[in-house]
Amino acid sequence: MGEAGKGVMAMIGACVVWGLSPLYYKLIAHVPPGEVLAHRTLWSLVFFACVLALQGRLGALRGALQHWPVILLASVLISVNWFAFIFSVQVGRTVEASLGYYIFPLVAVVLGMIVFRERLGLWQGIAIVLALSAVVVLSVGAGVVPWISLILATTFGFYGVLKKRLEIGPVVSVTCEVLLLAPVALIWLAGLHLGVFAEGRPGAVFGSGFFESAVLMLSGVLTAGPLILFSYAARRVALATVGVIQYLNPSLQFMCAVVIFAEPFTQAHAIAFPLIWTALAIYSVAAFRQERAARRAASASVGV
Repeated sequence: MGEAGKGVMAMIGACVVWGLSPLYYKLIAHVPPGEVLAHRTLWSLVFFACVLALQGRLGALRGALQHWPVILLASVLISVNWFAFIFSVQVGRTVEASLGYYIFPLVAVVLGMIVFRERLGLWQGIAIVLALSAVVVLSVGAGVVPWISLILATTFGFYGVLKKRLEIGPVVSVTCEVLLLAPVALIWLAGLHLGVFAEGRPGAVFGSGFFESAVLMLSGVLTAGPLILFSYAARRVALATVGVIQYLNPSLQFMCAVVIFAEPFTQAHAIAFPLIWTALAIYSVAAFRQERAARRAASASVGV
């Protein structure tokens, strides 16, 4: 298998883990989301630190932390994103979560146009209009704006904007993010264990039993592992291909919600999701064409 093939397999592996992650969070649905988020932060830090130590790159953290204001803002955005996703699974709204990750690529296009002055093509504009139509349909059908979907899509979108401004590798940057969040996570867990905070139940779950403790520790691997696979794939696979494979993530989340969790799938969902899928198909075709045109232009310039 060539490097591109290995990259595709790594990308599929990352998206499968992300897409099936609702099964993990449903397994610990009895653990308050704040406690889950705190453990996810701390055990991710442990895992990433071990990876960097094995690579002899722990020293890279010092240089990266010179950009701490941007990294801190990124850490806040990703923690909100993580919390919203954990909460959505625990309260039976995984369908909304999957919609958020379907919408995200289109939100990224809008942010690219606003922040980086990127040009919006005709077909991209049509895709965004279809996505907005889907949000309106869901809002009218449910009588409420799909806030979880919008929070997930926008926080991840702005997180991507900040990451684009940082010339730091993904593993180092995420390690810095969870490092800055670690003190807050430790304070929160200490408060839970001491009974100062009561997040829906007295005390904390971690330490009360081997199974719960082991599952909470596993959150670090489930967070760090897919990101490492993704960074491996991104260096070997065309961006358009990465974008298309990423849709495997919300598709699996959607299947978990409807098939396994038996969450309600209303008439509004039956209208909105085909709109989103059509928008993403249009967006993907346009992205492939743009990338093909860019490659041809690059080849022509080399030939000259």
